Amino acid sequence: MKFGIVMFPGSNCDRDVAYVTRDLLQQPTRMIWHEETDISDLDVVIIPGGFSYGDYLRCGAIARFSPVMQQVVKHAKQGKFVLGICNGFQVLTEAGLLPGALIRNRDLHFICDRVPLKVERTNLPWTQNYTQGEIITLPIAHGEGQFYADEDTIKQLEDNNQVIFRYYGENPNGSVNNIAGICNAKGNVIGMMPHPERASDPMLGSTDGLGLFKGIGARSVHAV
Repeated sequence: MKFGIVMFPGSNCDRDVAYVTRDLLQQPTRMIWHEETDISDLDVVIIPGGFSYGDYLRCGAIARFSPVMQQVVKHAKQGKFVLGICNGFQVLTEAGLLPGALIRNRDLHFICDRVPLKVERTNLPWTQNYTQGEIITLPIAHGEGQFYADEDTIKQLEDNNQVIFRYYGENPNGSVNNIAGICNAKGNVIGMMPHPERASDPMLGSTDGLGLFKGIGARSVHAV
């Protein structure tokens, strides 16, 4: 599997993700500048965390208009894999690849912490290395991480089993139904607020996030 990691002005977690895919998993990885218009060589596109365009207007609202995002949408529609982490999740909702929106945290404070998550779905390439109901711990760092959608959208997400991760125990940001990560209907596009790349190296004291990257890295190019 060949990974590509999108870099916008203001992205700051791109190298962390590259360290996991390129150095820990030994997978081909290249950095994608936001002005690129050809990503046809890639199997997996990751939109990392950070503050794309300084989070002006709304988080992800400007980044969605970058030339590369047209290619990411095409990539996803072809059934290829896309992962949005934190700001990347916000970009995916702004681009219409995932439903809902990420709004200001319930208490209007930036949160930087480690939180327990419950794995809700394991029949996806991304989550196949976890077990149903497993509790993992991942870092979060966001000011606008509260997942919100109207009642019909939430019902559709729940009915279609599109919720991948939920906050377990205390809800840190007020997300509806404790939602921490979702996928599209097909399951090839995932967005999540917690940072799996920050819990992938044993030197950091946790590898709970590594399973996500191992799962997708083990897939064949044509498997969805």
